[in-house]
Amino acid sequence: MSTKPTNVEEIKKELIAKMPTKVARKRAKSILPGTEVGEPIPEIQSNVRTIPGIITQRGCTYAGCKGVVLGPSRDIVNLTHGPIGCGFYSWLTRRNQTDAGPDGENFIPYAFSTDMTEHDIVFGGEKKLRAAIQEAYDNFHPKAISIFSTCPVGLIGDDIHAVARTMQEELGITIFANSCEGYKGVSQSAGHHIANNQIMKHVIGTKDVEVEGKFKVNMLGEYNIGGDAFEIERILEKCGFTLVATFSGNSTVEDFRIAHAADLNTVMCHRSLNYVAEMMETKYGIPWIKVNFIGAEASAKSLRRMAAYFEDQELIDRTEAVIAEELEKVKTVVDEIKPRTDGKTAMLFVGGSRAHHYQELFKELGMKILGAGYEFAHRDDYEGRHVLPTIKIDADSRNIEELEIHPDPERFKPRKTEAELAKLNEQGLDFKGYEGMIGGMGKDAMVIDDINHYETEKLLEIYKPDIFCAGIKEKYIVQKMGIPLKQLHNYDMGGPYAGFNGAINWYRDIDRMVNTKVWNLIKAPWQADGPELEATYVA
Repeated sequence: MSTKPTNVEEIKKELIAKMPTKVARKRAKSILPGTEVGEPIPEIQSNVRTIPGIITQRGCTYAGCKGVVLGPSRDIVNLTHGPIGCGFYSWLTRRNQTDAGPDGENFIPYAFSTDMTEHDIVFGGEKKLRAAIQEAYDNFHPKAISIFSTCPVGLIGDDIHAVARTMQEELGITIFANSCEGYKGVSQSAGHHIANNQIMKHVIGTKDVEVEGKFKVNMLGEYNIGGDAFEIERILEKCGFTLVATFSGNSTVEDFRIAHAADLNTVMCHRSLNYVAEMMETKYGIPWIKVNFIGAEASAKSLRRMAAYFEDQELIDRTEAVIAEELEKVKTVVDEIKPRTDGKTAMLFVGGSRAHHYQELFKELGMKILGAGYEFAHRDDYEGRHVLPTIKIDADSRNIEELEIHPDPERFKPRKTEAELAKLNEQGLDFKGYEGMIGGMGKDAMVIDDINHYETEKLLEIYKPDIFCAGIKEKYIVQKMGIPLKQLHNYDMGGPYAGFNGAINWYRDIDRMVNTKVWNLIKAPWQADGPELEATYVA
């Protein structure tokens, strides 16, 4: 083992030292130090294909479309067209919770699949898909059915969109299909984009009703993992906001249909629902802002920006009163726990905006972030949206349909004039803005896109963080090294972690994890006395 590196560039050299030259050269572009606030942000390589043979954390396009975006909707039958393995292993993995409501409809606990076999691969599966849709309708009478194609479907050419149109005419309900074959993009990010397009084409704006309430907002990119959306709903209602729709935690298809009635879109996960935010602004005139309800201070900041947008003094005053009341409870818990967590270290490698958002919660506990990265980010998620004009569209990105959206002739209604938007921008609302993760992380923090298994093990060996945040694929490997792992894809059995009550839950869970003595009793592989196997590579 080499002498322990002391800075990010040395650690980077250590990570890529044993890789073949071509692989090392490519990986080097995806590993860089963070920056201080206000400093120039370097370009990072992201949204490129994982190198074949490398064990990645990423999921597939199908996982992003079905598992992330549309899976948490409780009254849509989400039907996988493919082998049963795809449907079953994407089922209930993210602990999306929901309130079944007065109608009692909740299809989330069901795994719907056409269960394609070798026979269907050879002779085609469209007949089986039609039968599955009919069976789902006869048994559950859903308001909508969404179809998701897996890899074999794309290879044999089943026309799932034609089947969806035919069955929609026969059954009289909304039925739409997603061509989200797992291989279609470099990661699950492509699936998010596909789901955004189909929701926009087939569901949003399909019902015009008067939505009661003032200060109407949508929450985009919130999936109610561990009950996060319940906590956000509680806070918004307490402040006086009217939540029209959440995409797609604790959601219904009826919520999606009337989402165009909102006056402001707020975006939690920038990567998964940013497309809907952009399209709704173009089509209906609804502006959007980036928010973060992970962290007490971040939640307070987001609420203040939302209240400022509506320019209503009563709403602003009420929001401030709620923030003061909630922060008082938070401070009591922080004062108790922070002495035990202050100075401890963490690393976060997860999808969406979570590797960025959760840094807020660790900072509130006085913990230091050693490194962070995303599974499926694009450059703007790291560097900020100002780099969008410089990003080149490659062959993989061209796989995804780009909808041509125009102002709706009947429903387009700009919520604010250009002058009003400019004035609010000067006050810090930052419409259509996102700073990205790299800025402000600090020069001694490492940023890695699409971290692989080898790099994970090397970083654990070098840094020895007090806690590592990732997903189920990494959980048990990391724990065998004597380091606790907190899943941020499904929260293990914890949560909610959003909002003020969520922050308190987080503080207590992290306190238990980083201060549990059992981790000191585990011997990591590099501490063992036995022989160590090493691979050699042929360039």
